[in-house]
Amino acid sequence: MTSKDLADLIFPNIDKTIEDYEKMYPERDLEEGAKVTRFAPSPTGFMHIGNFLSAVIDYVLAKNSKGVFYLRNEDTDKTREVENAVSSIMKILSTYDLYPDEYEFQEETKGNYGPYIQSERKEIYHAFIKHLIEIGRAYPCFCTRETLEEQRKNQEMDKERTGYYGDYAFCRSLTIEEQIEKIKAGVPYVIRFKSSGDFEKKFIFDDLVKGRIELPENDQDVPIMKSDNQLPTYHFAHLVDDHLMRTTHVVRGEEWLSSVPLHIDLFRSFGFRPPKYIHIPLIMKKDEETGNARKISKRKDKEASMSYYEEKGYPTYAVIEAIMTIANSNYEEWHQAHPEKDFTDFPFSPKKMSSSGAYFDLEKLDNISKNYISRLTKEEVYNGVLSWAKKYDADFCKHLEDEKEKSLAIFNIEREQKKPRKDYINWSSIKSQVSYFYEDYFYEDKEKTYQELEEVENVELLKEYASTYQDYPTENEWFEAMKQFAITHQFAPSPKMYQEDPTLYQGHVGMICEALRRVITGRKETPNLFQILAILGKDELQKRIQFYQDYINQ
Repeated sequence: MTSKDLADLIFPNIDKTIEDYEKMYPERDLEEGAKVTRFAPSPTGFMHIGNFLSAVIDYVLAKNSKGVFYLRNEDTDKTREVENAVSSIMKILSTYDLYPDEYEFQEETKGNYGPYIQSERKEIYHAFIKHLIEIGRAYPCFCTRETLEEQRKNQEMDKERTGYYGDYAFCRSLTIEEQIEKIKAGVPYVIRFKSSGDFEKKFIFDDLVKGRIELPENDQDVPIMKSDNQLPTYHFAHLVDDHLMRTTHVVRGEEWLSSVPLHIDLFRSFGFRPPKYIHIPLIMKKDEETGNARKISKRKDKEASMSYYEEKGYPTYAVIEAIMTIANSNYEEWHQAHPEKDFTDFPFSPKKMSSSGAYFDLEKLDNISKNYISRLTKEEVYNGVLSWAKKYDADFCKHLEDEKEKSLAIFNIEREQKKPRKDYINWSSIKSQVSYFYEDYFYEDKEKTYQELEEVENVELLKEYASTYQDYPTENEWFEAMKQFAITHQFAPSPKMYQEDPTLYQGHVGMICEALRRVITGRKETPNLFQILAILGKDELQKRIQFYQDYINQ
């Protein structure tokens, strides 16, 4: 009996060889230096901020090298698969314009290196595992779970490393005849990779983020196919896929560092050149209770889930900008020097990533988002908040649609100028800042509208101003008229004149403006009063002043 007999017994219907698959999936015809990256999530949950960081880096690496960014669905663990997880992932990639060049989704396949769903690649994996059995680098293991658990406990008691290696790899020493006999007898088994390493020796490799790293060689005989003889484990599947899909760079979390010796051992067992690895650091945040840095938690932190950013209404590009600042320390400097360029033009370098932890905080995102929204046109702001409101605030959506021209005017306040106003953090924050413009919100509850304001005096003065109000072509003309109104009623035309001798005046023009602001908006602070008055108009101005007078007289 030979290893080939064993391989044929386990995989009797596999007739393709790895050489056949090499021909089916040739080297890609790309320019020199082009990178092939993959975003390969497992559909066992929904996308979180760490996944998104990986996807952005994958996308940038491919796009700024004229390479290929593809999506691979790593669904080998069917027991943990979450319904609609893949749809959610595709939606997020599409929303953020990170659409892959190659993918397989909803019965549509784009690209020549598929299938891009691991559960559809079973025969390919079997051919590669069959090859390993034939060359003596894989074997069936008949150890039961109970046996392995007892072995683990004994190793812990003896203060030994846990695992299936060396003398603890019991089935490694079985003869081919013994293996075949057990298989024919129906004894359940898994297929294990026969490692070639020595734990006492050092394995050295260069990570593109962390640099030169030394780890013990791999001596663990890990399972590469489960007992159902269907799908392989992640360790093996990713080796086959990354090779055949011609992946050049693998971006993944630093928690995979300890697996590198195993993965390189697997690549070398076939004589394949492994991809370059970019192990990105954990995304950290400042703990609100302790003040210490800690890993962002999917359980504890709302910002860990990508759905949070959609619900809050952060513009997609602002989120990407924030991610890029933690992806490379020099991104902000580059962006300031090249404001007209897209983030995909940025010359991303793994060496510029933090090797000890990437800090991400919402305050920084808020600032980036404010700056981004301030650069948008009124139409872009309107469309952004309307799109958000359609999903999350039906009532506000109706106001936006029914009063489109007013809304556009509101979003244009202090926008078309050299230094536009930066008051909108995200789409969900806008309603609370502009609600006083819409009559329904302003008049719904007097107490609510004016609850934070001290009583405004001289309401009769404001009523007189409103009766004389007219639209002015420019803000300067409006303010000159306002000063004349102030002088007529013994108010100084400037705060400076009032301060020089307060006994000569009842107040100054600024006091009239502030009283007017509070009465017609219910706010102590607002954007430009001239533009607010222009939007509301004379009739609404008079109506609001009377509304306030009714409030203080009730």
